[in-house]
Amino acid sequence: MEVVIVSDADAAADLVAGVIVAVLADHPAPVLGLATGSSPLGVYRRLIDACAAGALTAAHASAVLLDEYVGLPSDHAETYRAFIRGELVDHIDLPSERLFGPDAAADDLASACREYDRLIRDLGGVDVQLLGIGTDGHVGFNEPGSSLASRTRIKTLTRATRVDNARWFDDHVGDVPRHVVTQGLGTILEARHLVLIATGPEKAEPIARAVEGPLTAMCPASVLQLHPHATVVVDEPAAARLDRVDYYREAYEHKPGWQRL
Repeated sequence: MEVVIVSDADAAADLVAGVIVAVLADHPAPVLGLATGSSPLGVYRRLIDACAAGALTAAHASAVLLDEYVGLPSDHAETYRAFIRGELVDHIDLPSERLFGPDAAADDLASACREYDRLIRDLGGVDVQLLGIGTDGHVGFNEPGSSLASRTRIKTLTRATRVDNARWFDDHVGDVPRHVVTQGLGTILEARHLVLIATGPEKAEPIARAVEGPLTAMCPASVLQLHPHATVVVDEPAAARLDRVDYYREAYEHKPGWQRL
C-alpha cells in the first residue's frame, strides 16, 4: 500500500484525477470504477474540465458503479446512477450506455448481484477503482463486519451511515433507504488499481485504522492491505493520526520517476 500525503483537498483531487487521466490515455478499452459521496467530487470536476479542454477522452471507456440504493424509483434524483451522471458522465464523452450499475430493482436481487459480478468480469475487470472511506471504515457499502471475501450483495445500512447520507436527502434520515446493493470487498479487490481518497479531520481515525491497524472486518477499508496495488491519497488533516507519516513522505519524495501511483 502506498500512502501519499498532500497539503489539502485540492491537491488530493489533482493527484487522483491524474491517475484516471493516465488510465484513459494508456488503455484501449479502460474500465473505471466510480464512487459516490463527497470525497470524489473534486476528482470528477477536474475530469470534466480536462475533457472540455480536449485533454482527455472517455469515448473508449466503460464505467461501473460501486453500489446502488434498494427501493428508490429509477428516476429518483438520489440514485447513485443519477449522482454519477449528474456529477461526471453527463459532462464528459463517456457513452451513457457504457455506464453500468447493479440492478437494485430486480425481483431476484441475489441473481442480479451475481450477474453484476459476471458483467464486471466480462468487461475485462476494473482498471482503476476510486474509493472513499466512511467514518466507520466502510468502503462501498461494506459495513463493519462484512466478509473480507464478500461478493456483490444486498446490505443493510447502519444508522450511522444513514445519518451520514441524510445530507443528500434534505437531512431526513427516514428518507435514506435501509438497504443497498454493493460490490463486495472480494469484488473490489479484483480491480487492478485501488485508489482511496480521503480529506478532512473526520477521516483521520478511519484512515489510521485502515492503513496502520489490523486487517479486520471491523474496518472494511483495511482490506486494501491485501491488494498488490493500492494507493491512499490523504490531505494533512486526514493524515493526522497516522504514525508513519515521515516514512510515507520520504517514500513519495524519493519515488522513482518511472513508477506511477
